[in-house]
Amino acid sequence: MTGTTRRRAQTRERLIDAAYEVFSELGIRDAPVELICERAGFTRGAFYSNFASKEELFLAVYEVQMQERVDRLRAAVRAAIDAADTTDPDVATDVLRQAGALFMESLTADRTWYLLTAEFHAQALRQEELRGPTSAAQQRFHDSLAEILLSALDRLAFRLTVDPRSAVVTITGLYTTMLERTIIDGSDEDGSYVTDVLPRLFAALIVPSDKDI
Repeated sequence: MTGTTRRRAQTRERLIDAAYEVFSELGIRDAPVELICERAGFTRGAFYSNFASKEELFLAVYEVQMQERVDRLRAAVRAAIDAADTTDPDVATDVLRQAGALFMESLTADRTWYLLTAEFHAQALRQEELRGPTSAAQQRFHDSLAEILLSALDRLAFRLTVDPRSAVVTITGLYTTMLERTIIDGSDEDGSYVTDVLPRLFAALIVPSDKDI
């Protein structure tokens, strides 16, 4: 990486970090580009030399945030498998329950993130030019989740009874529904959806690798 390329990457990283901070405080629509630049320590010129719009910047934030969640989930699943009793016939659901409990530790941050993604998805539904990039970013996230899921099941000698995409959409949909419920109800969710309901639902989607469907 050349010096210019490195500086450009560092500029983008600082803008992305500042944008996440400002978006979390004000929302996407009400976040001024000027404030993002101020937080990052740059001018508007630096912003527009790296991003064509605030929406493009949010998609960059999305990629970073989703990768962090993928890395966190992969580590949680790996730790749960390493500690699991693989002779237990319920080992797969137990692993998911343990991984879910670890993942719940960052639920507060995910509530804020859910609000931002919901806002952006609503905007993408209205603006056709945002649909393609939004769909592609979401698909990359789902592909990463599917890879974690399939790898974990392979280690545990289980397999899915549905295609990986359907399984991921089901699991993430339930998680998203739980987040929405805690926000709308104003409740202090105890995580039972992730640590109880989700594992039981997941159990219906898997069978031992040597079992015919």
